[in-house]
Amino acid sequence: MITPEASVATFTISSFEAAKDVYRQKDLRQALYDEGEVVMSDVLVNLHGDEHRKRRRVENRIFRRETFDHYERDLFPKVTERTLAPYVVKGGVDLVHLGHELMLNLAALTAGIDRPEGTAEETRRLYDYMQWFIKGATLAHSTEDKQALAARISQALDEWDEEFLQPSIARRKKALAALEAGEISENDLPKDVLMTLLRGNAELELPAHVLRREIAFFLLAGAHTSATAFVRSIDHILGWLADHPEDAGRVANDPLFVQRCVHETVRLNPSSPVGMRWALAPVSLKSGTEIPEGAKVIIDLQAVNRDPEVFGPDAGEFNPYRELPAGVGPFGLSFAAGIHVCIGQDLAAGVVPRADTDPDAHLFGLVPGAVQYLFNQGVRRDPANPPQRDAHTQRPYWGTYPALLG
Repeated sequence: MITPEASVATFTISSFEAAKDVYRQKDLRQALYDEGEVVMSDVLVNLHGDEHRKRRRVENRIFRRETFDHYERDLFPKVTERTLAPYVVKGGVDLVHLGHELMLNLAALTAGIDRPEGTAEETRRLYDYMQWFIKGATLAHSTEDKQALAARISQALDEWDEEFLQPSIARRKKALAALEAGEISENDLPKDVLMTLLRGNAELELPAHVLRREIAFFLLAGAHTSATAFVRSIDHILGWLADHPEDAGRVANDPLFVQRCVHETVRLNPSSPVGMRWALAPVSLKSGTEIPEGAKVIIDLQAVNRDPEVFGPDAGEFNPYRELPAGVGPFGLSFAAGIHVCIGQDLAAGVVPRADTDPDAHLFGLVPGAVQYLFNQGVRRDPANPPQRDAHTQRPYWGTYPALLG
């Protein structure tokens, strides 16, 4: 269904097929982060046309299956175990804090932000910076004074640049010089976005302020969107097990089942409840709807991903055994579609399994891996401390989610 609102030249899309059509239109440009320019200006997700293709072509060199395999099998398990260890000993944790801390640790590896001290205090400082970046990306939905908030976010970017980004750049330039001198091999170079952009600088010629925002974006996107999916997945699985205790063994031992649970969670709870596009030229949709130049198109992802014509009469419910039509992703359109499909989709959620998938060779994604690890640590709700929603944003985020372990 498409609902035009002529007074504001806005079209709201709420059906799955119409949303797919919108995402594939080259004359519809990203509009979701217009108010978050302090962090989001000129980053990949906001680029369009040739600029987007050039940036994506370079960054795709790191977003490859072999890199994801290295992350998932060699790097992420160690980071997950190390991050969780003190909370396992303590016997409890706030899942919202844990999700951001854990996914920050993983996102820092992917983005290319080093922490040479390796201390908890250093990680806390990086965590605090990331929280400011998240506020910048979601500024449109903030309930705080937006002008004052944007100024504080800009200050945080400057401080983060000096403390974390510039030293990380210097280390990678030193490594590239060592490679050029034959002192190290290609395999000795860090495998991350920052290194990829530095090596692709001749093609992209990114100004320093754009490179800064791009790395901040990968840090916040990798940490924040994965953290929210992490907490929501645990919440949905706990609810499912309360009604289906027979699946407890599958959650503990079947990573493909856990991946399906995460995909179902992401379908029901897209990172952003809406997508937005500006019409750069008149656009004709397959449905016959004519969108004039300058109009805004809002993709209601909550409705799109719960379209009963695609996901069945129980589309609004969590069901990891859901059967889907051919060509429909289990996470709906939460990762968008077309040329702007999320570059980190496979990294976060893994490759969609098939009937003949070999679990030993499968890419499950960092969120399913972390979720299963928590269940193997006995995660459960704290009956004395129920979870609370975040009151500082209009987005449906958990503010706190106390949980017990062990």
